[in-house]
Amino acid sequence: MDKKQIDWGNLGFAYMPTDERYVSNFKDGAWDEGTMTTDANVTISECAGVLQYAQTVFEGLKAYTTEDGRTVTFRPDLNASRLKASAERLEMAAFPEDRFIDAIKKLVKANEAYVPPYGSGATLYIRPYIFGTNAVIGVKPADEYQFRAFCTPVGPYFKGGAKPITLRVCDFDRAAPHGTGHIKAGLNYAMSLHAIVTAHQEGYDENMYLDSATRTKVEETGGANILFVTKDNTVVTPKSDTILPSITRRSLVYVAEHYLGLKVEEREVLFEEVKDMAECGLCGTAAVISPVGKIVDHGKEICIPSGMDEMGPVIQKLYDTLTGIQMGRIEAPEGWIVEI
Repeated sequence: MDKKQIDWGNLGFAYMPTDERYVSNFKDGAWDEGTMTTDANVTISECAGVLQYAQTVFEGLKAYTTEDGRTVTFRPDLNASRLKASAERLEMAAFPEDRFIDAIKKLVKANEAYVPPYGSGATLYIRPYIFGTNAVIGVKPADEYQFRAFCTPVGPYFKGGAKPITLRVCDFDRAAPHGTGHIKAGLNYAMSLHAIVTAHQEGYDENMYLDSATRTKVEETGGANILFVTKDNTVVTPKSDTILPSITRRSLVYVAEHYLGLKVEEREVLFEEVKDMAECGLCGTAAVISPVGKIVDHGKEICIPSGMDEMGPVIQKLYDTLTGIQMGRIEAPEGWIVEI
């Protein structure tokens, strides 16, 4: 298929409409068969559950062109299961996991001309989501829902390479101990917007959230899990019931252990340990790993030894290996790569 005439090398990380998107509606206790549509607009009641009580959950994944020219997605089964868990937590109709995979395949196939070519540094970002559509005025779950999935070509999250960023230890809480921090709900991101805006105003790139119960343990940032590397090259990721189970983080942990032969620890991480870490990074779909060079705790700077100029050596190896798997340069574990 001929690709669209797009300046792939200069794409930003922003929305660009593509030709088709997938839509399925839940009504009278069942999902309809679903369809592709060219209409990018959503029409719902002014009293829709999503507008009144924030009943919406979403996912994010990517499609790539591999080195040998195939179009693939990365571990969509994990996105399917996480979306199901998110929907169930908010008493929403969960979209069946097998149909999720089928919808993603149809979506990417219909928009294959927008999948950036190999070596361009760009990818096709995919956004599946579910939201309450019928009128709900009393506080209760909606009865009707819509599942949609659209895609948009995006450039690399960091233009000119992933330069280390600076985090601020945030005074706000990201999630309550028995709240919704472990699911990918729109409401979690809404509450983080004020914190990220003020962080940017103060010159920081992101917020580091501590656990809200004791404020002594590292949790995550507003949009990514955190990964540390100790001075003896052990990869450490914080463990908590209020942390979103990042697919990128889980993949990096597997790569660290099975591809690079590194020791891995998934455990509670006390904030007082951070000053002794050799490397730090943020894990997410958009950038894979964003290196962290400095963490500021109310004026006190914690400078990560890997510095502010480039990724640390272990995080660089993790990044190179995982992106190599995604792009087909390195053999993937079974089931990780789904060809369109």
